[in-house]
Amino acid sequence: MKLFLPKQHGAWAMLIIPFWLGAAEGGIVWQHIPFFLGWLLLYLAVYPMLLIFKGKKVGFYRRWTLAYLLPALIFLMVPLFTEPRILYFGIAMIPFFCINAYYSSKNRDRALLNDLSAIFAFSTAGLASSYLSSASLSGEALLVFAGMILFFGGSTLYVKTMVREKKNVRFKYISWAYHVIVPLTWLIVGEPIIMLAFLPSLFRAILFYGRSLSVMKVGVYEIINAVLFFIMIFIRIM
Repeated sequence: MKLFLPKQHGAWAMLIIPFWLGAAEGGIVWQHIPFFLGWLLLYLAVYPMLLIFKGKKVGFYRRWTLAYLLPALIFLMVPLFTEPRILYFGIAMIPFFCINAYYSSKNRDRALLNDLSAIFAFSTAGLASSYLSSASLSGEALLVFAGMILFFGGSTLYVKTMVREKKNVRFKYISWAYHVIVPLTWLIVGEPIIMLAFLPSLFRAILFYGRSLSVMKVGVYEIINAVLFFIMIFIRIM
C-alpha cells in the first residue's frame, strides 16, 4: 500500500532542523530517537487530520490520521515518561494547530499567517527537544528558537516572491527589507556567526528574484540553504 505523505516538501526541513538543533543545544540523549520518531509520525498524522476540515474524503483522511497517530503516541510515551513536562510544549502547539485547521477549512493553506503558525509549531518542537535533555530552557535554546522562526519566516517570504507573489512588487520589497534587517539585527546584538548564517538567505532573496526558476529548483535551493543554516547554527551552539 502506498503511503499517504504530505505534499509540502519544504516542511521537512522545518520538521528536522529545529528538533535536532534543539537536541544538540540541550545535549543529545537516547530518548531523542523515539521522540523524533514520534514527532515525525505526529506530523504525518496532522497532514490528513487537517484535510478532514475541508469536508471531503473524510473517511480516507481519518484512516490515515489514525494510522500515523497511534504509533506516534506510542513513541512519544518514551520522552514523556522521561520528562513529563514536555507535554506543556505540546499544549502550546494547540493554538497553532487551530489556526492551521481554520485555514484548511477555508482552502487557504498558502496564507501567510497559516505558514507562520506552522513555523512557530515546528520551532516549539525544538524547544521541547532541548528541554528533554536538561529539564530547563537556556538562553541558547531561546536563541535557537528565535533563529528558527526568523529563518523559516524569511524562507516563506522568499518562496512567495518566487511563486505566488512573483508579480507583487510590494511583496518583493517586504521580503528584501526583511532579509536585510534580520542579519543586521543579529550583528548588532553581538551574534556574528548567526548573522553569517542568514547571509545566504539574503543573497538568494535578491539575486534569484525575477529569475524563471521552476518550483522544484526553488525547493532544491531552499534545501541547500537550510543545510548551510543548520551547519552555521550548530557551530554557534557548540
